[in-house]
Amino acid sequence: MVIDWLRRAVEDGASDIFIGAGRGISIKKNGRIVAEEDSIIQPSEAEVLITGLYELGNRSMKKYLETGDDDFPITVPGLARFRVNTYRQRSTFAAIIRIVLFNIPDYKDLLIPEGVMRIASESHGLVLVTGPAGGGKSTTLACIIDAINKSRNCHIITLEDPIEFLHRDNMSLVSQREISTDTESYSIALRACMRQVPDIILLGEMRDYETIRTAITAAETGHLVISTLHTVGAANTIDRMIDIFPPEQQQQIRVQLSMVLRMVVSQRLMPNLNGESVPAFEIMRVNNAISNIIREAKTHQIDSVIQTSSHDGMVSMDAYILKLFKNGEITKETALKNASNYEQLSRHLGNL
Repeated sequence: MVIDWLRRAVEDGASDIFIGAGRGISIKKNGRIVAEEDSIIQPSEAEVLITGLYELGNRSMKKYLETGDDDFPITVPGLARFRVNTYRQRSTFAAIIRIVLFNIPDYKDLLIPEGVMRIASESHGLVLVTGPAGGGKSTTLACIIDAINKSRNCHIITLEDPIEFLHRDNMSLVSQREISTDTESYSIALRACMRQVPDIILLGEMRDYETIRTAITAAETGHLVISTLHTVGAANTIDRMIDIFPPEQQQQIRVQLSMVLRMVVSQRLMPNLNGESVPAFEIMRVNNAISNIIREAKTHQIDSVIQTSSHDGMVSMDAYILKLFKNGEITKETALKNASNYEQLSRHLGNL
């Protein structure tokens, strides 16, 4: 039964489960994918397992059968929540399942620095947490919302696809809305959100022009908007946001971003010496210099400002990686593999 595989993966400390015909069920643990069994899953067995996931999630298979792709959550009381992505490959059933434990972890246990957690003290504006898929963005956001929930009296609205971590009301009221289940789309939910008296809006992802435009407007009107993009680095993030808009609107967006953007955090996971995952972060805070750079379309200068602004709480990705290496947490090979500027980091490592 599929529930047995879910339970086994949670007990093994896995982060993801891979189901597909023509291979054994595999799990991802500490950044490595390993087969749970040598036996090969037949197409009929894969179909039974995927059907079992839908039954467990009490969800219709209509969308999946019509389009070949679907996303939905599963909650198993006493075990965990699961974010399920089903898809077809070579005309057979397949799925990747992300495991999300019920308890929101302590950010210190996850090695999230205080500089990132400072997001929880922002009162208004736009904050972005960026990085590749599977880089830990959702967990970082959950820790930030949890910190706000424990320290401030406000209304937090989260718009997610799907909901991963459950937040219980503490000092704040937390309204969690799931795209396609509780509302039609990010952009529609975000517009409706403005009438729901939010103080803080967590936007799971900014996917399109309309969502980004509405998020900037919400940040301009005094709300704190926290969201994600699948970009690497602050400069790339800003360019990506601006490039989504038509050319005739881009200068206006630069001006708006220069006023509302507060922080951009870029993060990625890499293996440490024990084979476990350790996060690395780039932190950009928007000071006068960064604000002028955004307004004047000189984003190529952002990396240099980050490197020279540690006094403002900024840190470049390579500086963070270098610190991990100096602390004996990662190997030289891992450091160079994840470098933003390979040649520059290589020189620094060579001088050690």
